[in-house]
Amino acid sequence: MTGPLKKLPIYPVQRLTALVADVPPAHGLTPILFSVGEPRHAQPAAVGEIMGRCPPGSLGAYPSVVGSPALREAIAAWLGRRFAPAVVDPACEVQVVNGTREGLFSLTRTVLDSSPPDAYVVYPNPGYAVYEGATVLNGLRSWVYDSTTASRHGEVFLSVPEHVWARTALLFVCSPDNPMGGVQQLDAWRTIFELSDQHGFTVVVDECYSEIYTGDEPPLGALQAATLLGRSFERLVVLSSLSKRSNVPGLRSGFMAGDRAILTQAARLRSYNGGGMNPVVDAASVAAWNDEAHVQDSREKYREKYRHVIPLMQRALTIATPDAGFFLWADIARTGLSDEEFTRQLYAQQSVLVMPGSYLSSAFGPEPIRQRVRIALVAALEECMEGARRLQAFVDSLEPAQSLNLETA
Repeated sequence: MTGPLKKLPIYPVQRLTALVADVPPAHGLTPILFSVGEPRHAQPAAVGEIMGRCPPGSLGAYPSVVGSPALREAIAAWLGRRFAPAVVDPACEVQVVNGTREGLFSLTRTVLDSSPPDAYVVYPNPGYAVYEGATVLNGLRSWVYDSTTASRHGEVFLSVPEHVWARTALLFVCSPDNPMGGVQQLDAWRTIFELSDQHGFTVVVDECYSEIYTGDEPPLGALQAATLLGRSFERLVVLSSLSKRSNVPGLRSGFMAGDRAILTQAARLRSYNGGGMNPVVDAASVAAWNDEAHVQDSREKYREKYRHVIPLMQRALTIATPDAGFFLWADIARTGLSDEEFTRQLYAQQSVLVMPGSYLSSAFGPEPIRQRVRIALVAALEECMEGARRLQAFVDSLEPAQSLNLETA
């Protein structure tokens, strides 16, 4: 194999599959999958109803590469309600994508078109592997920033060297982030926008976890922050989807919103690579964005899991409650095991599968994070509680030199 694909590690999910391929799950225990962020709460009833029927003629024309007017209007209206005082124009500041992964690649390719060949893309480490994939496969250079810092007030962006910012074409920000669940605050957005204005790079923000949060106040969004700071959407594009918000990852429905010039160029690119959305999926998406009741119900289910599951897991491992999202970033250092050893032994003994932290680490960053695992609380409450009990039993079973001293913790 030659070319940029050779520079990428195997995708995290495939690496995990290979890691435990020779490990049979514990006998008599149903596997509990904490490994992948695949929501398993109920999907909106209207989505299933629409997907179950196909009106005559609905598949008789090629779909618009930017999405139907009805869907773009529904998304713009939702953005206006959720991220007030931000207002977006559905005609030119919203574009439909088949999941944010497709959007991330399209945006990166669009930005690359006017960038020098040695330009940087700056993105979080650890983080979503697609940021790195989009960077490498589009021939750009990588610079990663530490997404595990406790503060979300912009300090991490000031730590990036000036010579890197001077050659940066694109900054990826995930807020709320994966796997930490932290939310960028207004001070951070001020810093990001000032750096973007100074150096001319584009800011692409992944907000897929924005509707799952622990507190009373919803996470601040990038379009919202730009509006509060008196800034336009120039060089700013936000992506989100229905996968996490509405528990329909198989629908492959998301959007990009923001800078109209960038979106125009992205649509030009996507008209060549077949980016149109199936009209039935388009119609189902309209129903999902227009309904908030299922989102509130799902959010409360996650909060219930925070309340009951995290205290159980904290008896075994060091785990902080995230501000948002459904991931726990568990510190396993006190067990004396690496993330891969922990994952294999936990699966073998308790049939519980987690994601090794090193699999979420950048290939272009410092040493991989081997003292953490990511736990996705996507299953029902009882299943998550059972998984927490098994996790505690596993840690308790370790040799005394490795085990967590619960009496002094």
